Amino acid sequence: MTIGNEPRTEPQPYEPHIGETRQYWRDIILGVNDGLVSMYLLVVGVVGGGLDNAQVLLTGLAGALAGAISMAAGEYLATKSQDEVLEAEMALERVHIKDHRDLEIGQLREMFSDMGIDDTDLEAVVAAFARSDEAMLNAMKALEFGFVESERRSPYRAMFVSGALFLVGSLPSVLPFIIFDSNTVAVVWASVLALGGLFAVGAIKARVTRNNWFTSGLENMMIAGVGGLLAWLIGDAVGTALS
Repeated sequence: MTIGNEPRTEPQPYEPHIGETRQYWRDIILGVNDGLVSMYLLVVGVVGGGLDNAQVLLTGLAGALAGAISMAAGEYLATKSQDEVLEAEMALERVHIKDHRDLEIGQLREMFSDMGIDDTDLEAVVAAFARSDEAMLNAMKALEFGFVESERRSPYRAMFVSGALFLVGSLPSVLPFIIFDSNTVAVVWASVLALGGLFAVGAIKARVTRNNWFTSGLENMMIAGVGGLLAWLIGDAVGTALS
């Protein structure tokens, strides 16, 4: 429908945000994707190197366990360290607000101005925040440090999510060597399952980020596919050199 010569634009339907899981999507994608990619490359590489079924299975199980523990420990330490750095910065910011209030108010005024608040409203906005130390701290936390409380990540939850999903991502590359005695059959199934899993992860990520799911899935799958080919060639070369 048009009004005069101007087309009428219909409003888009309201779409809710992801919500409380948003801050953990990094752990979700990284954990399962790393499990899929690293275990697939490991398995293909040792198959190319000439290891038998039992040796490949032992290597895969050890790699899955080591990778999950490493991923979980790394995420726990990284998230906890980030939290500790933020707490130290907030403690220092409280001192700045208490002992150097005029300087902090000036910084707040500059940041609000950079956000596009009109000059006629700027002083009123700054004054509203300056009336409360806690309001100033929260404003500085968001504007100076780029942090809001709702985006805070639990070190324990990040540890569990990344470690558990690494194990889940490892399964497609390891299970075929439990089910099949033939390395050839097992590695074909591992390739199908791992690459299919990578396509699914890319597609799910695209749905969350509102991008093209097919392109994202294909990109994720092709990166691992090229990596798998290189891993097999390197494993074959090393196996031949050692034999």
